[in-house]
Amino acid sequence: MNFTTNTNDQSVNSLALRPITGREELDLFCRLPYALNEELANDLALDRRRPEWMWVALLGDRLVARVAWWSRPGHGVPQILDIVDVEDGVTGAERTAVGVRLLRTAMAAVLPGGGARPPEYSRFVPPDWRADAVTRQAVEDRMDVLEQVGAQLFVERLRLEWVPESGVPETDARGRLAFRPPADTEELVSLMTGVLDGTLDAHSRHDLTRMSARKAAVQPYEDELALYPSPREWWRVATLPGGEPVGFVVPAHNGYNPIIAYIGVLPDHRGRGYIDGLLGEGTRVLAEQGVPRIRASTDVGNVPMANAFRRAGYVNFGEQIDMTWSCPSVYGG
Repeated sequence: MNFTTNTNDQSVNSLALRPITGREELDLFCRLPYALNEELANDLALDRRRPEWMWVALLGDRLVARVAWWSRPGHGVPQILDIVDVEDGVTGAERTAVGVRLLRTAMAAVLPGGGARPPEYSRFVPPDWRADAVTRQAVEDRMDVLEQVGAQLFVERLRLEWVPESGVPETDARGRLAFRPPADTEELVSLMTGVLDGTLDAHSRHDLTRMSARKAAVQPYEDELALYPSPREWWRVATLPGGEPVGFVVPAHNGYNPIIAYIGVLPDHRGRGYIDGLLGEGTRVLAEQGVPRIRASTDVGNVPMANAFRRAGYVNFGEQIDMTWSCPSVYGG
């Protein structure tokens, strides 16, 4: 049966919508291409994904669409919606209709009730994705599905990568900074709280509209930084000769790649080039582990940070679209 442009056509209503039965159906789920496909088996093994969070829309044995959520191991509920795909053979209005029907059905079954706001949607896209008409259409088609289910664009982010061939950037060419690990959790959380003043990061700015700066620092520390499997000895605080901290950098491994997880300069010390020293030190720490690459990301609108990464030899190899729901429970059919 072929799809038509009639969104009420029997073909849309004939779709079988269900979660995959388990790892034995990964080949079925991966019939639609995406960079994350190669990670799915390991994610299932490590409890980052669960079969009941991975839904498919089938027309007979044909995979027409799919959606999936991700979570940190042991979290118990989905934290990010990161796969929403519709087969290329589905075109026009039916493309949106198929995606919307599957996503609404899956969200109603997977997400907890009680008026909770759905997890953020995050999608990796090519760099300069708007420049190519085909790529732009594919990205906008997915965004249209999410918008029909109540989401809206939150921020676009640059995905950045350093490789050893780029060379390790200078840690501090003028010798103005010294580096040491944080004294304890409290010191790092206090520094994280301080750098939120004047931040250009969209997620942090949003957090500050809902909570205190202290809580907006504690939350990512407890939910992310503290859970990384890499040593905390890699983390660095930058200080002036007299010992005064000017900022910090958190080199880490997130279970997928070595990353610059967090970096910031305190407000009183911005504009003096200290960000280059911090980024150089974080890169050096990871490079000494013999890593094949280092990943990082920053908002498209955070131009100073993006420029610092470029000066350090990081290349923009992709972008990321983040969409959020402003209201809970808007996905019901």
